[in-house]
Amino acid sequence: MGDTVLYERKGKIATITYNRPESLNAINGQLREDLNQSWETFRNDDEAWIAIVTGSGRAFSVGADVKSFGENQSKNGTFWETPSLTSLESGMEIWKPVIAAVNGYCLGFALTLVSACDFVVASEHAQFGFPEVRLGIPTIQGAVRMPDRIGWQNAMELLLIGERVDAERAKEMGLVWKVVPHEQLMDEANRLAERLLLSAPLAVRATKEVARRGQQLPFSDAIRFGETMRKVSRETEDAKIGPEAFRNKSLPEWTGKE
Repeated sequence: MGDTVLYERKGKIATITYNRPESLNAINGQLREDLNQSWETFRNDDEAWIAIVTGSGRAFSVGADVKSFGENQSKNGTFWETPSLTSLESGMEIWKPVIAAVNGYCLGFALTLVSACDFVVASEHAQFGFPEVRLGIPTIQGAVRMPDRIGWQNAMELLLIGERVDAERAKEMGLVWKVVPHEQLMDEANRLAERLLLSAPLAVRATKEVARRGQQLPFSDAIRFGETMRKVSRETEDAKIGPEAFRNKSLPEWTGKE
């Protein structure tokens, strides 16, 4: 990773931080490349079970760096890249839980990332929006994700009006899970991560994958897929550790191994 995105892992929890505070973490080509690498690192790291994504300084991220438009004619690693599964917000499949800790402005492509997260914890100072239409640009991935996540009219409020909403309105929409005092944001995100670590990691990932794919499959196919995942999961070490710990009335020590 480069300097524009910080990646730090403590135990099983990885923290990914947008790090262009002088530009309110605006996303230029370099940041996109560094962010892509961060998600790939997290996905492939067997010791990283949970991710928290946040921003440094006063913003989560204000989205694409409009000032950089046209500077790089290559579409790779930029706001305009050809769609590819290079990052979480671009469709990379990551079945480990991801928490967004939104500390300030969360706009445009940064909001697309948040819409791909499993939990959104927001500072009371956070603001959310898709300003693209007011720049003459359509929102694409956000338009694909948001109706399913927050319902049609809430999605259209964000996508077509182009105004920002505060944290409480975002919670009312169903976009935000919890709003907390600003100074408690990262503590709350880490407490949630610790709660998630009490669950068997491979069972968590299988459940998340079934939940996501199940929305895209006919009901009977979704159930068949889920039952296949259950059968595979029963062969893991954790599937043996869990019942034994239950019988012994002790906390299981998950291995996350197949």
